[in-house]
Amino acid sequence: MRTPKALLDYRGETFVDRLIGLFASRTEPVIVVLGGHAAEIRAAARRPARFVLNPDYENGMLGSLQCGLRAVPPEASGVLLTLVDHPAVADSTIDALLSPPAGALLRVPRYRAKRGHPIWFHPSLMPEFLAPPAGATARDIVAAHAAQTDYLDLDDPGVVADIDDPAAYRELTGASL
Repeated sequence: MRTPKALLDYRGETFVDRLIGLFASRTEPVIVVLGGHAAEIRAAARRPARFVLNPDYENGMLGSLQCGLRAVPPEASGVLLTLVDHPAVADSTIDALLSPPAGALLRVPRYRAKRGHPIWFHPSLMPEFLAPPAGATARDIVAAHAAQTDYLDLDDPGVVADIDDPAAYRELTGASL
């Protein structure tokens, strides 16, 4: 991408600032896990958040998730998790994910039957994410709880707008890298 995804521009602010703002207006604390380019991203952030460093970020997303979960306060009533490359999520999606879960352990947004981000999960699942079986991924843990998951069918293409390459960025913003 030629620049860290967190620092890409979306509607006049960086991906990371957009997401911090989206979450901070509804939840606290907002925890941002940094890995590659951590100092550059932290220095560029304009919005306040709790920044934690994953020194082993090259080992995959599960390690970053675990770093973030270790910073979640014990009194948290839930965890809202997203990836930095999903900046186009609508405010209404966050509101839907944070509405009372009616006994579900997970809430996953869908757009046109495709699952996306962010997801919400109950803190009782934190131990499973922090100590998964050997070789398991976060996706495996989510899948293991499909029966306790509320899938929210929303009119928000932002939940599936995963910006992984210059073409996806161009499609999202109309700009080239």
